[in-house]
Amino acid sequence: MNLAATLNADLHCHSVVSDGTLTPEALAARAKAAGVALWSLTDHDEIAGQQRALDAARALGLPYLTGTEISVSFAGRVVHIVGLGFDHQAPELIEGLRATRGGREARAREMAAGLAQVGIAGAFEGALRYVGNPELISRTHFARFLVDAGHCSDVPEVFRRFLTEGKPGFVPHRWAALKDAVGWITRAGGVAVIAHPGRYGFTPTEEYALITEFIAHGGRGIEVVTGSHTAAEFEQYADTALEFDLLASRGSDFHSPEESRVDLGALPPLAGRLTPVWAAVAERIHRG
Repeated sequence: MNLAATLNADLHCHSVVSDGTLTPEALAARAKAAGVALWSLTDHDEIAGQQRALDAARALGLPYLTGTEISVSFAGRVVHIVGLGFDHQAPELIEGLRATRGGREARAREMAAGLAQVGIAGAFEGALRYVGNPELISRTHFARFLVDAGHCSDVPEVFRRFLTEGKPGFVPHRWAALKDAVGWITRAGGVAVIAHPGRYGFTPTEEYALITEFIAHGGRGIEVVTGSHTAAEFEQYADTALEFDLLASRGSDFHSPEESRVDLGALPPLAGRLTPVWAAVAERIHRG
């Protein structure tokens, strides 16, 4: 298998196990049909779909890396850390993710109470229909409920009106510490990657602090080409990867055919000057 930077790898997407709308099996088939040559399912704070994704990829002859996306609190914001190529049966990782998920239901009930105060009743039960498991309920599930119930025309409108800081349905949550998330991933044999760094709105000083602390804890990668980055940010974070000697990753952050900005496998390749993250975990790639 050629592990060059230009490989059509998609190492960031979500299934119904977290806040996507397709099953792991359907995502594997979609990735294969789109020409993805290396795939990873990275559900939020959960690895319960990993065996299903691995089995589906093997059946299709699609090389696969285990994955997850862990929510961490940093500088007063939620930052996401992708883990790739780990042992998905590692007890410490499983327990750490379980603890991270633990606050979601209480947070969701507070969000529903806030929405009820502005006349939107039954939001918790409505959002739960889109996920099934209170441990994994998120703002995305509330957004889908509010769109389908006719309160907003699309998901971005929901976030603008109801689910961002200062709005009726916003409730902060204390996620994992950066040190813990990186540690769970690396001690399970994987590589930790900063997900979509352009999304956080950090100042240059804050971003420098994030990257240096991430590296100090054993983090090794950064997403360069991802669905929420602009073409200018592809270049910016390619330079960042080189400046800090970080491995570069690529992933669509695909959630749904109806909602996602970029489909699986549809992003431009990484720049050839970068060292891809998959080269560092080549021995952890599951091949069909």
